[in-house]
Amino acid sequence: MTRLASGLWVSAYLARLQAEGIGVYVVARGDDTAGAVLVKLATMDGQAKAFQRSVDLMTGARTWVVLSEGDERAVDESIAKQRGFDPDLWVIEVEDARGRHMLDEPGLD
Repeated sequence: MTRLASGLWVSAYLARLQAEGIGVYVVARGDDTAGAVLVKLATMDGQAKAFQRSVDLMTGARTWVVLSEGDERAVDESIAKQRGFDPDLWVIEVEDARGRHMLDEPGLD
């Protein structure tokens, strides 16, 4: 299966969240073609989660898994560490008190 370019995926993700009235921002712009994407979900209560894509090497299935969660400051530090390893990394911040991120919706895997 052909992978969608990162910049195109991010644009579609932003549009989908904005259509639902969910606040979303590009915090760090990565490589348009092949940059990995991290999604931070801030629940507006000082807590957050950071999600990254994981690939099952046996099946090729792609899923979103939690990289870090807890105090928002600690999650931000974890994301900063990842950016230090990968300057081509996209970081998208979702702000939603209800905890919606839509990564588990069809079409976002």
